[in-house]
Amino acid sequence: MTEVGVPSDELVEQVSRTTGLTPDDARRVVADVLAYFTETTEEYVRRRHRELQTYGARNDEIFARLGVELRHWPVRSPELSARQLRRIVYG
Repeated sequence: MTEVGVPSDELVEQVSRTTGLTPDDARRVVADVLAYFTETTEEYVRRRHRELQTYGARNDEIFARLGVELRHWPVRSPELSARQLRRIVYG
């Protein structure tokens, strides 16, 4: 990888070769995966909060769910209370 979130040509070629994706499609897939794994806890919490609100979830439900999701998130996050999650979303 040359920069954070920018896939190396070697990785793109490997994904393209092993999956049958075109190089352009492989580059997009690799970039998406890298973005997913470089997302900060704060970015994740804000994004998921917006997504869950879109589907009509209430804040109490959202913050409880986020607490559970963060425990299983691929990039380890510290345990955050509902209050800490609210602070991330609302400042």
